[in-house]
Amino acid sequence: MLSASISAAVTRAALHAGAWGAWQGGHPGDPRVGLSIPVRDAATLSAVLETLAGAGVRATLLLSPTLASTCGPLLRAHPEHEVGGHGRPDGVAALEVSAGQPVRTWSTPEHLTGLRALGRRGLHALPVAPPAAAPGALLQVPPEQLAGRLADLKRLGYRPVPVRDVPDLRPGTGRDLLLRGYTRLVEDRFARQHRVIDLAQRADAVMRVAPLDHAPAPLPLPPGTPTAELHLHSPRIVGLASRGALGAYRAYLRSLRDVGAALQQRPELLGAQAVFAVTLFHGPLEQAGFTLLDLPPARARLYGLGFRLLRVAYGTTRSPSQDTPKMAWLPREEFLARYG
Repeated sequence: MLSASISAAVTRAALHAGAWGAWQGGHPGDPRVGLSIPVRDAATLSAVLETLAGAGVRATLLLSPTLASTCGPLLRAHPEHEVGGHGRPDGVAALEVSAGQPVRTWSTPEHLTGLRALGRRGLHALPVAPPAAAPGALLQVPPEQLAGRLADLKRLGYRPVPVRDVPDLRPGTGRDLLLRGYTRLVEDRFARQHRVIDLAQRADAVMRVAPLDHAPAPLPLPPGTPTAELHLHSPRIVGLASRGALGAYRAYLRSLRDVGAALQQRPELLGAQAVFAVTLFHGPLEQAGFTLLDLPPARARLYGLGFRLLRVAYGTTRSPSQDTPKMAWLPREEFLARYG
C-alpha cells in the first residue's frame, strides 16, 4: 500500500513538472478553462454531446481507440469538439482516423510507465485535475456531473473550452512543480494557520480575508479591537495585471464587494471593526477610499522583501504601484457603506 502511494505521488509530481510533455494549465488571468470529459460507451457519448450542445459549450472528449472506432460517424459530425485519448495509447493512429482530427491530448495516466508511453508517441498527458476551477485550469469532469458543473462554471464567470484552445497551454516545467510546492508549503499553510477565508471562487475574484482578534499597529484603534485583514490571491492578481491594469483594478473593486458580503454573513467577521491590508498595491486601495498609513521602517523593509520574493515566485515582471508597502484601512461602517 505504501509503495503504491509513493508511486502515485511520484506520478503526480512528474505530471505537474511536465515530464514527457505533460500539459500545464494556461493563463492565470484568463477565464477560459480546458474541459475534458472521459467517455466510456456510445450511449454516454450521445448524452454528453447533447448536454454540451444545450449549453453551447465545446470540450475535449476522451475516448479509447476501440470506442472511437464504433462512434466514428458521430465524432466526425461534431468537429467543434476536440478528441483526446483514454486508456492504452497503442491505437492512437486508429483514433485519429475515427475522429477525423489529430490527437494531442491523453487522459491522466496512473503510473510513470503510462506517462513515458505517451511521451514516446508525442502525446500530452493531462495533469491531475484541480478540486476547483481556476483561470487557465485543466478540468476533467465525469459525464454524470457535466450538467451541474457547466452551470457552476457559468455562474462563476468561467468559459469552458477544449483543452487545445486554452490560452498559453504548454508542457509543464520543473518551475511549475516548484511553484506548486511553494503554494502548498507556504501559502496554504499560512491560510490554515490564520483562518484565511478564500473569496476567490469567481474567475475574476482576487480577495481573501482573515479574521483577527486584535488591531495591529499602526491602526488607530485599541489593540484588542477585532479586525479583518485582506490578502490578495497572488496568482490571480498577477495574471489579471498581465492582461491590463484596468481589468485588474475592476476585479479589485468587485472583490471588495465580496469582502463586504463576507463581513455581514460570516460569523467570524461579524465583530470586525475595521478592514485593512498591508500591500504594495495600495494605490488602487487609496482610489477605492482607503486611508493609507506608513509602516515602521524596519517592518516596511521586511514586508517589502517578502513581496519581492512573491513576485519572483509567481514570475511577474510588472512592477507594483509602489516600492514601499503601506497599510490601507477603512472602518467597518465606512467599508460597508461603500461595498456592503
